[in-house]
Amino acid sequence: MPWTLGPAAVTGMLAAAYLLGAAGLWLGLRDRGGWPGWAIAAVAAGALLAMPFGSADHTNYAAYGRIALQGGDPYVESPIAWAGGDDPVTSGVQPPWQETPSIYGPLSTVLQVFAAWAGGDSLRQVVWMWQVLIVGAWLATRWLLRRLFPDASGRVDVLWTMNPFVIGAGVLGAHVDTLATPLMVGALLLARRPGRPWALAAGTLGGLALSVKVTAGVILVAIALGWLIERRRAATRVLTLAAGAALAAVPLHLWAGARAYEQLGRARRSISLATPWRKIYEWFGGQLPDATWRSLLFVLAGLTCLALAWLAWRVLCTQACEVDTPVMLALALSIGYAAGAPYVLPWYDQLVWALLPVVAAAGLLERVWIVRSLILALAYVPGRVVGMTPGVEEVTLIWRRDMAPLAAVLVWIALVVASRSACRPASVTPRRPARSPRQPPAPRR
Repeated sequence: MPWTLGPAAVTGMLAAAYLLGAAGLWLGLRDRGGWPGWAIAAVAAGALLAMPFGSADHTNYAAYGRIALQGGDPYVESPIAWAGGDDPVTSGVQPPWQETPSIYGPLSTVLQVFAAWAGGDSLRQVVWMWQVLIVGAWLATRWLLRRLFPDASGRVDVLWTMNPFVIGAGVLGAHVDTLATPLMVGALLLARRPGRPWALAAGTLGGLALSVKVTAGVILVAIALGWLIERRRAATRVLTLAAGAALAAVPLHLWAGARAYEQLGRARRSISLATPWRKIYEWFGGQLPDATWRSLLFVLAGLTCLALAWLAWRVLCTQACEVDTPVMLALALSIGYAAGAPYVLPWYDQLVWALLPVVAAAGLLERVWIVRSLILALAYVPGRVVGMTPGVEEVTLIWRRDMAPLAAVLVWIALVVASRSACRPASVTPRRPARSPRQPPAPRR
């Protein structure tokens, strides 16, 4: 373009886009009709014509694929040091990730190698090939969701396909989490079918999802717990599920090597600004050694995630449109993690949005999640703290440091209230069946 927008204009336009998108999503919750194919194709084409925004992670993906393609170990080598810092792809990684090896699963690395091979020496072409994979995963997830929820195809398009938070943070952000989502949804779809071959196939997809990003392994936990609750040949099916997961994950992780977990082990102690745990860390830090304090916070955060998942499960048990225990468990666990984890980013909510169509109708859970996602998205606009004016940076950090943690606490409160009210009608004030006035009352005995 012959002109350049300033930081305030860019930030304001992105914030306005998310505000309008949230309003449209709120109004569209009761829409039961699906979107036409041409509209979805137009969004897919637009995503492929736009450069990723919201973070610089796409340059990291390109660098890790380039390093592995050229015979290096992306779990050890830093992008800035590769080829003396003169490589046309790895030198494009932005700070502070220039010295950070990969923390992603081995299947992510395989896909990054493909993008690097197809893109050649051009960073933009490598990133564009990665975008092709992302858009393909987004469309594949829609195809699978419409089969997982055959009676809610319209809600699938509202809550997943044309959701501004899915498109903005996941697809246009070109984040690796989008690649794990169709594998997780596919595992849930296969888990519905009886028989060992389907359990093995579900485990294989779950193992592949785990190999994209370790947190995607929650899908295996949800399926196994769901089968144990349903008690339908649970032990045999769970063992078959585990065998399928090992069949997919073990060879990939052996190929990646033990060092693939070193960087992940260091990253797992990070605490993002947009969580209540950051406030607790800053307010009460100094009383214990930093490593001990972080470990204690992570234990508390893990217990909080489990408690929130249990509350979400109680709500879903009264609102789900079908009795599908693994799907509801996967959604409950995802909600618990997204609302209570110590490290949260807008693109971590993909499985939540994908599985929300299991709820029968627009309700409190969806509306709370829209508000929470909007505040979290505004907290990470424009995403990269590079070239920002002091005023724009101050406004951004207010949303990130103050508003987003407050939104998380409000989600905790909403889950407590919703779980209490969800169980009240059945246990306290059960309804009596209506009786026709033409029928005489039943005789007393």
